[in-house]
Amino acid sequence: MRPFFYKRRFIFIPLAVAAFLSVISFIVMNLWNYLLPGILHVGVITFWQAMGIFVLCKILFGFGKGGPGRFGRGGDHWMRHKLEDRLKNMTPEEREKFKARMRDCGHGRWGRHGGHPMEDYWNDAKTSEQKAAE
Repeated sequence: MRPFFYKRRFIFIPLAVAAFLSVISFIVMNLWNYLLPGILHVGVITFWQAMGIFVLCKILFGFGKGGPGRFGRGGDHWMRHKLEDRLKNMTPEEREKFKARMRDCGHGRWGRHGGHPMEDYWNDAKTSEQKAAE
């Protein structure tokens, strides 16, 4: 079974990609022609123009790479670096207080106690920034 599919995949994969691109282009064309002429007073587009718009959007806005940072798998890199910088600037007591608050959050929308888990940290940061400005 494996050698059979191995030989056929060079035919199947390009056909699947072409079918997917055709279906998406058809959806883009219909959405454009249904919504935008009435809203923005633009003209209707053809199937090939819709395919071009779709490909252009994919080039400009990316191809939807999954990877770390989506749906709880590690966090975005800029966010992780920002948190590391904040943790470096904390005293050991502040760091323990922060870790305790993060352990408590996770039940309900804003943690077990109803308040936002970062509320105390933000308030402390605001007051220390205000003190530094004075």
